[in-house]
Amino acid sequence: MDKSGYSTGKVAAPKAPWRAALAAGALLASGAASAHPGLHGGGVLAAFSHPFGGLDHLLAMLAVGAWAACTPRAAPSLPLAFVGAALAGALAGAWGYALPALEPLLALSVVLGGLVLMRRQLPSTALLAPVAAVLGALHGNAHGLEVSGAQAASALAAFAAGTASLHAAGYAVARLVRVRAPRAMRPLGGLLALAGGVLACA
Repeated sequence: MDKSGYSTGKVAAPKAPWRAALAAGALLASGAASAHPGLHGGGVLAAFSHPFGGLDHLLAMLAVGAWAACTPRAAPSLPLAFVGAALAGALAGAWGYALPALEPLLALSVVLGGLVLMRRQLPSTALLAPVAAVLGALHGNAHGLEVSGAQAASALAAFAAGTASLHAAGYAVARLVRVRAPRAMRPLGGLLALAGGVLACA
């Protein structure tokens, strides 16, 4: 157990934690464009890439993947809870139902994602899985509102695939950080929370 509170096993000593933080800062700066670029009639490809184009979607989904990396026993359950609820929320959106206060809640989901990673010890799976499901429903609903009935099935499947890809990326990055620079995990969580705060105020 390192000082960050994350169990790392037998690994090398942390190497330049600032590098991970610097890389995260560059990512946030490069994503300062519109949080919701929309589907723009691009069909399945646009639906798959939609989570990558919206900064709030991108960061929240990476965060859930990072949660999974920091809770190995619960690793599959958190992304599954997110994706399952995202599909339900997207279906509701495709049928024309928009969750209230959706835009600010999307930004606050990024804040929450970072605050969880800043903890010395992550909450239990019994708490994190429902939280991941709520976040999934929010982000899925935002996507579903941009989907027409004719393209709903294929677009939602592609959206789920894109979401799962981001979870996998967040998982991989967090695992690497835990091995190479475990002390950087909490600062990265802080940057994530800060980015969510900026999005909320935008």
